[in-house]
Amino acid sequence: MLKRFLPALALALAMSSPASAAVKASDVIQRAIDGFVRPAYASLHDHADGLAKAMDALCQAPSQGNLDAAHAEFSATVAAWSSAEIIGFGPIEENNRLERMLYWPDRKSIGLKQVQAALAAKDPTARDPAQLAGKSVAMQGLGALEFVLYGDGSEALAGKDDPYRCAYGAAVAKNIETMAAEVDAAWKKPDGFAALWANPGPDNALYRDGTESVTELVGVFINELEMVRDVRLKGFLGAKPDADKPRQAIFWRSRNTGLSLAGNLSGIDTLFEASKLGDALPEDARWMAESIHIQLVNGIATARSAQGPIDKALADPAQREKLEHFALITSSLSGLIGTRLTAEFGLTAGFSSLDGD
Repeated sequence: MLKRFLPALALALAMSSPASAAVKASDVIQRAIDGFVRPAYASLHDHADGLAKAMDALCQAPSQGNLDAAHAEFSATVAAWSSAEIIGFGPIEENNRLERMLYWPDRKSIGLKQVQAALAAKDPTARDPAQLAGKSVAMQGLGALEFVLYGDGSEALAGKDDPYRCAYGAAVAKNIETMAAEVDAAWKKPDGFAALWANPGPDNALYRDGTESVTELVGVFINELEMVRDVRLKGFLGAKPDADKPRQAIFWRSRNTGLSLAGNLSGIDTLFEASKLGDALPEDARWMAESIHIQLVNGIATARSAQGPIDKALADPAQREKLEHFALITSSLSGLIGTRLTAEFGLTAGFSSLDGD
């Protein structure tokens, strides 16, 4: 586990003042919570609420205009989720919310088949948010709603020919809003998970010292960069064009692949800046923090520039080059954070969250 390599980081956090490592770690974590985690999940809640309302409006008055509005709210919610999801621990883990919010990757199309089956059978229990919450995780999140809004037969949503499809989509959207509200509220609780993370100690069941609490934060940067590069991007971007798998790209139906990748890096950047973890670096290594920020900003811009259907982007040499550049940026960031920055804090270089260490 990463935490066995962090005593030097705790020491570095303590050196700038007489305060204990736990106290300094608490400062870093509190900044991360107040500057990123709480605003990110509050934003997700706001956008999810807008999405639920847009779906209700579409069902009550089907039209192309209302369908376009639902599409816009879906994309906004995807962007908000992609930023917030880098904090994949704490309240979002409870009650399977992480998988219920987004079941992905779905390499065997298990979730797709379940959604298609519900639509074909017009399952009455799937259009009830309360009953839907107890069904398969693949049927009740952003992936399911994406198929409703953009998959085969979705054009019927602009008219009155398939009211069940809209009702099911509205139930999914309501379920997403409910989960977002629950996580938002949980992070805001003064005696909730945030208090446990920011106040490590011998009586804390989750974080017994500052080393353990900061481990959680450092792990976000390392783990999420690897996830973006090795799972999200390499899942569809092959070493050569004939190895590309555009339908393995996240949110490919809604053309939100680039938006999602940009959101992941935007979340990482905002969290890194908010926590001021770079301030714990030795003075002659502070350049790393600025370099990390610059590369993240470049990665965000590169991902956002890869617009339109992902299959067409892959087929376009100029667009594909942008995706390859994004891969280089994420690899550089993984080396900078996962090897060089962690080495400054006394961690073992080359740690990978994906290899079971």
